[in-house]
Amino acid sequence: MVRILSAIGLCAATPVLAQKLDDTPRTVVMTAFGPEYAALEGAVTGPHAYAINGMPFVTGTLDGKAVILMKSGVSEVNAAMTTQLVLDRFAVRRIVFSGIAGGVDPALTIGDVVVPEDWGQYLEASFARKTAQGWQPPETFAGAPRNWQFVFPRGTTVASADHRARRFFTMPADPALVALARKVAAGMALSACVEAGGHRQCLPRAPQISVGGTGVSAGVYADNAEFREYLFGAWHARVLDMESAAVIQVAYANTVPAIVFRSLSDLAGGDADANRMDTFMQLASVNSAHVVRAFLTALPD
Repeated sequence: MVRILSAIGLCAATPVLAQKLDDTPRTVVMTAFGPEYAALEGAVTGPHAYAINGMPFVTGTLDGKAVILMKSGVSEVNAAMTTQLVLDRFAVRRIVFSGIAGGVDPALTIGDVVVPEDWGQYLEASFARKTAQGWQPPETFAGAPRNWQFVFPRGTTVASADHRARRFFTMPADPALVALARKVAAGMALSACVEAGGHRQCLPRAPQISVGGTGVSAGVYADNAEFREYLFGAWHARVLDMESAAVIQVAYANTVPAIVFRSLSDLAGGDADANRMDTFMQLASVNSAHVVRAFLTALPD
């Protein structure tokens, strides 16, 4: 039976921001929304549930590891907020994100699982004015990906306790975690069929697991073929979503290792006729969760 604890009721005399709800060092297993969360929730043993600002946080054991299972909420703002929240309230070893994404790299297809080495925020940008000479941005930055029409990437400046503030166009996932993911992926195979949403879904071929390359995020549900081609060409992006880059940024600022696993539910505008997220989000959620659980098993602690 899950025990639900109210963060406010635990210690009314203590400021909410000062509360530590659990002192056990744990791996955060983060998802964005319902289907991703459901693909992992039933496997957590010894669950204890907390509600903080209306969001669920469940401590327990998953594949032999002490974890906190949580939802970030959809969007970069929600993801940044809840990532900082879990770091403030729990003893966090690392963050592992499991979720779905839109495919950008034409070599990928629905169901594939991608583990990017770095993440960029493609709408940290300047919107340029139109002049007789073309688009004129208010500022430019060395090393920026090229623009898409009036949208000129400007990156974001981030500091941490260990590093001075500097501008990033992409931020790295933890290299040691990425190296472990590469080893795990080499020994795994994914089925072309999964039980999802109470029925069986099958793909034309068995999904592949790919580690490396760049992912990108923004608070946009992207389903545009032209913009997809731009992200692949200018950012060398393989996948896009609405949370991961924010999670990586907050983890970096707090010097906490983080890695993201994303399975393709759609092709972000590259689908032949219509976006397929509603059709394949449960299948993709299950595929990502399957790889994440193998990764958790391989973690040393």
